[in-house]
Amino acid sequence: MASAGETLLALGGKRTTGQSIRTQNAMAAMAIANVVKSSLGPLGLDKMMVDDVGDVTVTNDGATILKLLEVEHPAGKVLVDLAQLQDEEVGDGTTSVAIIAAELLKAANELVQQKLHPTTVINGYRFACKEAVRFIQENLALSTDDLDRTSIIKAAKTTMSSKLISTDSDFFAEMCVEATNLIKVTDASGKATFPIKAINVLKAHGKSSRESMLIRGYALNCTRASEAMPRKIAGAKIACLDFSLQKSKMHLGISVVVEDPSKLEAIRREEMEITKRRIEKILKAGANVILTTGGIDDLCLKQFVEAGALAVRRAKKVDLKRIAKATGATLTSSLATLEGDDEQFDPSLLGQADEVVQERISDEELVLIKGPKARTAASIILRGANDVMLDEMERSLHDALCVVRRVLESKKLVVGGGAVEAALNVYLDNFATTLPSREQLAVAEFANALLVIPKTLASNAAKDSTQLVAKLRAFHYKSQTEKENSHLKWAGLDLENGNIRDNKEAGILEPMISKVKCLKFATEAAITILRIDDLIKLDKVEKQQHDDECM
Repeated sequence: MASAGETLLALGGKRTTGQSIRTQNAMAAMAIANVVKSSLGPLGLDKMMVDDVGDVTVTNDGATILKLLEVEHPAGKVLVDLAQLQDEEVGDGTTSVAIIAAELLKAANELVQQKLHPTTVINGYRFACKEAVRFIQENLALSTDDLDRTSIIKAAKTTMSSKLISTDSDFFAEMCVEATNLIKVTDASGKATFPIKAINVLKAHGKSSRESMLIRGYALNCTRASEAMPRKIAGAKIACLDFSLQKSKMHLGISVVVEDPSKLEAIRREEMEITKRRIEKILKAGANVILTTGGIDDLCLKQFVEAGALAVRRAKKVDLKRIAKATGATLTSSLATLEGDDEQFDPSLLGQADEVVQERISDEELVLIKGPKARTAASIILRGANDVMLDEMERSLHDALCVVRRVLESKKLVVGGGAVEAALNVYLDNFATTLPSREQLAVAEFANALLVIPKTLASNAAKDSTQLVAKLRAFHYKSQTEKENSHLKWAGLDLENGNIRDNKEAGILEPMISKVKCLKFATEAAITILRIDDLIKLDKVEKQQHDDECM
C-alpha cells in the first residue's frame, strides 16, 4: 500500500504530492543547514571530511563542506548549488546563505501548514527581500570613500576571523589588499576591475604561516631546463610557446618509402634541422627567456645554453596564459604563417619583464618573473606544516581576496556581527504590521528567519543566544524609533566577551554586496523549493536481456 501523500503511478513509479513533499524538502534543507551551522562565525568549529578514497579535508568553509557532502536529495542539491553560487559571486557568506535559505523554507512550510497558500508566502518573501535590500542600501551601508585603506583591511580581517589563519589576520589582510591592488586593471571608461585569478597562489611545506610571502611578479612552479643556463636574466624578453621543442617526427599514418638507404640518414638529419631552425628563429627575434608547455630535448637545450638563454619546459598552460597577459607576450602554438610556407617568429610576439630569476624557496626551486611590462602581477607563496593546513590556508586566502575585490569594486561596506540581520528583523517586523494583506504573515516570518544568524553566532561562541539576541534587538529598535539613538544601528555582537558593542568602532566590516546577494540567493532558493508540490520518481527500468543470440 502507498503511504499517505503517495500514489502509485500507472507508469511504474511513485508520486509524492501535497504537504508531505513540502515537509520532506524543508527537512532535507534543515538537515544540510545543520551540518554547516556549527562552523559559522569567528568561534565556529571545523569539519573533517574523508572521501571514498581516504583523502582528508579539514575546513569550515560552507561551500567546500557542501560540495564534499555528495547530497542525494534533490531539494538538498539546490542548497549545495546555492553555496557554490555565493562562493563564485562574492567568495564569502557561503555558510550564512545555506542557513538562511533553510530557515526561510522551514518558516514557509509552517505557514503553509496553517492553510496559507504557497503563492501568498512566495509573494510575501519577494516583497520582504526587496524591502530588506533597499533598507540595507539606504540605511546600513558605509561608503569606503568616507573610510580609508584600513577599512578594506578590516573587511579582510573580518572574513579571516572564522578561518584557520585568524591568529595572523593582520599579516594576511595586508598581503591580500596589496596583492589585489597589484592586479588592478582599468578599462577605457576608467572603471577598475580586479581579476583575482591573476594572483598565483603556490604552497610550500615548512616554516610557519607568518613566513608566507607576496611576490610582485609571477611565480612559476618550474625550474630551468638545464643547470648550465643562467639563473638570472635582466631585461627579459619572453617567448611563450604552446608546442614541444623536440626532434620533429612524422605524424602517425604517414609512411615514407626509401629505396636508397643512404637517404635515410638525410631524412633523420632533416628532422633535427627543422627544430634547430625553429629555435634559431625564436632566438633571432631577441628571446632570452623561453617558456613552453611541451618538452625540450637535449639537442635543443644545447642551442639555448650556447645562446645564454633561460628555458623552462612543461609549464602549465594556465600559467603561460597569465604570464602572456602580464608581460604582453602572445601564446604561440605554431610558427606557421598565413603568407608563405616558411615558418617565422615575429619579435612582436615577445613579452617583456625587468628580470626572470630562479630562486630557492624552502625545498622548491621557483622561476620568478619580476616587473612584467604590460600589467602588474602578484603571486603569494604560502608556508605551512602540512597539506591539510596549506589547503585550508589557500581557501581562507581566496575568500579574503574575493572580499577585498568586492569592497574595492563596490566601495560599500556594512557592519558585521549580526548587526544587519537584527536591524532588518526590527525593520521588517514593523513594516509587516503596515501591510493590510495576508503577505503580512510571510514578511513577519521572513524577519524572524533572519535572526538565525545572530543566534547561531552566539551559540557557536558558547554564549546565551536568547539573552544576547533580545538585547541586540532592543538596541536596534531604539536606533530606528529614537533619532538621538540612531548611532545604535551599528550595534552588533561581541562574541569574545558575550556582549553588545559598536561594531563599526570595533572594525567588524563586511562587503555590502555579500549581505545583499546572500538575502537574494537565499530567498530565491527557498522560493524555488517552496514552489514544488509534487515529486514524481520513476522506477529504474531494467532492460530485458534478449536471449535470441544465445538460441
